[in-house]
Amino acid sequence: MISDLTPLSLTRKLLRFNTMNPPGHERECAQYLGSLLEGAGFKVTFYDFAEARTNLIARLEGTGQKSPICFTGHTDTIPLGATPWKWDPFTGETQGDKLYGRGASDMKGGLAAMVIAALRLAEGPSPQSGITLVITAGEETGCQGAYHLARLDRVLAAAGALVVGEPTSNFPLVGHKGALWLEARTTGIAAHGSMPDQGVNAIYKAARAVMTLSNYDFGISPHPTLGPPTLNVGTISGGININSVPDEALIGIDIRTIPGQTNKAVHEKLASRLGAEWELKSLVDVDGVATDPAGSWVQDVFRIMKPYLKMQPVARGGTYFTDASVLTPALGQPPTLILGPGEPTMAHRTDEWCAVSKIEEASEAYLEIAKQWCGL
Repeated sequence: MISDLTPLSLTRKLLRFNTMNPPGHERECAQYLGSLLEGAGFKVTFYDFAEARTNLIARLEGTGQKSPICFTGHTDTIPLGATPWKWDPFTGETQGDKLYGRGASDMKGGLAAMVIAALRLAEGPSPQSGITLVITAGEETGCQGAYHLARLDRVLAAAGALVVGEPTSNFPLVGHKGALWLEARTTGIAAHGSMPDQGVNAIYKAARAVMTLSNYDFGISPHPTLGPPTLNVGTISGGININSVPDEALIGIDIRTIPGQTNKAVHEKLASRLGAEWELKSLVDVDGVATDPAGSWVQDVFRIMKPYLKMQPVARGGTYFTDASVLTPALGQPPTLILGPGEPTMAHRTDEWCAVSKIEEASEAYLEIAKQWCGL
């Protein structure tokens, strides 16, 4: 029964769906949420981008002409990792105020909070402005579901504002950096390990490149909210056995960009810096998002969140990317806030947890944000 659902009980229900990505298999979770929203009067449509990889869009129309407010979240989570869990990752065990499970913070707690808020909104009078929920699959591996929706004709209608329920400890962020993940490949000449002078060592090339990248200068001033762009070499591999000169090496480069940069220009500059010996392959390429903190809607949300946070919010940004990279432009560039109950430091961690109290507060705040937008 919809009336029996609470933010906690719905989060627990969502945790029971194993949506670890890869492989994802988000369909059952999406269908369950779709059935709840459809039962409350939302018009629900499902969009698959691969087998069992299901997005859903749920709309509650308004009576006026104002564009709807949009809430978005994703159903997929990352895998458990190699470290054993103390807590069952799929049942929603609690200890005190902590709810444990894979996806508790990133971001099934936020997803449950926004769905409960939407269900409660639908119980009241017809809104003057509508509300749309965009629930995606495949966010963790580069916003696959969001990109699929954006490519479909006339599926993502314009929104007046966008709330992304990613983990922020309920602090509203006015933007986040973009991400450019590159695989850099270089080659050498294989030879016997006892005769290295007969070969060209690709790992040595990689080592020199890594040192070059360790102090890479982007040549751009920091953004006032998002700070400077960053570069991290996250992986390095090469060679097939210890007694051979390696003829190939790969490094993985994680770049986080800021407004004023384009990922294309960053890619080209880095390729020039590394030189012709390196081949760069783009793995993830998503833009950042930045909303003017002085905007009226942002200030409205700041006022709503003040009593929950027990402080006046100020303009801050996130280092991670979200589906807003894709959805904000696809929805007509509405003002966008990242605001969710999850703990940012718990995302992708073993024994991931989220505070139950923050899930409940997020749901209350989402409802207040939606009511204010919808004229209720």
